[in-house]
Amino acid sequence: MENEAHGLLSMPGVGFFGMLVIGILAGYIAEKVTASDHGLLTNLLVGIAGAFVGGSLATLLNISFYGWLGNFLVATVGAILLLWVWRRFRGPSY
Repeated sequence: MENEAHGLLSMPGVGFFGMLVIGILAGYIAEKVTASDHGLLTNLLVGIAGAFVGGSLATLLNISFYGWLGNFLVATVGAILLLWVWRRFRGPSY
């Protein structure tokens, strides 16, 4: 029980600072893939939200992920998906 991740903002196998680094990197990659233009704070928020979205999606699909690489991949895919959906609902920006 002591090794289990608890809470909504936790990532299995990654500490708090690891979560921040993964969030920033995942948000940055999602920003580049979707041709968006954000700052560091927005990348962090998108990456952490993407980790939640990607983690939920992976759980629904029974895909296991753990540690830095697993959380990074899930967060990146979730962040890309999140930005893609956001841009579809927001419409074109001129």
